[in-house]
Amino acid sequence: MRTVMNPPNPFESQHRDLLEPAPPVQVQMFEERTREILSRNESPDLPFRWSLNPYRGCFHACAYCYARPTHEYWGFGAGTDFESKIIVKREAAALLRRTFEKPSWKGERILFSGNTDCYQPLEASLELTRACLDVCAEYRNPVVIITKGLLVLRDLDLLRRLQEASSVLVYFSIPFSDDEVARKVEPQAPSSKKRFEAMAALAKAGIPTGLSLSPIIPGLNDEDIPDLLARAKQAGAVEAMATLLRLSGPVEPVFMERMGAAFPDRIAKITNRIREVRGGAMSQGAFFDRHRGAGPYWAMIEQLLKVGKRKAGFPALAEEAVTATFRRPGIEQIVLF
Repeated sequence: MRTVMNPPNPFESQHRDLLEPAPPVQVQMFEERTREILSRNESPDLPFRWSLNPYRGCFHACAYCYARPTHEYWGFGAGTDFESKIIVKREAAALLRRTFEKPSWKGERILFSGNTDCYQPLEASLELTRACLDVCAEYRNPVVIITKGLLVLRDLDLLRRLQEASSVLVYFSIPFSDDEVARKVEPQAPSSKKRFEAMAALAKAGIPTGLSLSPIIPGLNDEDIPDLLARAKQAGAVEAMATLLRLSGPVEPVFMERMGAAFPDRIAKITNRIREVRGGAMSQGAFFDRHRGAGPYWAMIEQLLKVGKRKAGFPALAEEAVTATFRRPGIEQIVLF
């Protein structure tokens, strides 16, 4: 059982120090009333324009999660608050439908989970992601999903509809080959083995799948790259991608505290390797440098990725043209008359 532990929130004017042991973490759900469901990406580092996130915060509790700082905007902490105080957007599907009805929407591809996992456990009962995918299938809007969740298998019927009417690609985030190591870094996510099994099930059903090895943590999982690529290809994946660990703001103290506790004998090596590929720093915030490193060790990792992809049979990633399939329901009948 985890106890409450969060870095100081820079958006709060006061900070409290506990005089007694921290209480145990309790999962809580909050509702957000928002006017828009799609987030527009302005970063040149990311290959998508629009993302959809039915949830804020993530139960999977991955120590490295880059989305942790966003929880501080709501008055919560970036540590245990991020994985226990989950904010839900109950009107997500209705808001998406309203967006699709706007004349300005032309049917661009939408990334599900651009911030936090759209298939975390709450989705089993709330079905917010499923409802949004249903809207996308109805309007024939292309979709990409990134997830660690096995619950994606529940929505195989909708994924098939999307694949037939438009396009869908499901990336599984699997950065660790060893389940024991994965459990220490991603304590509440499904095992890597189970994620590969889910990937194979979707691929067998005709749904294109991909592997995300992100984040690459130098000194911890860079040696896993060849095995992960080979297992993904064997499971039917058609694409693979990877980015370097990014420790922005409060992510760094959360990550370092948890890695120090989980890998006391390796934390010095991990820290040194991160600094080696970051030019002596622990993180880099500049555009075009945030998701990739520099120096000889990073060059070795890039070569490992390149060779591993070639041996596994993955093509080099290229910008894929998305077929214009978007249609508003009933438009065919209107055209006929």
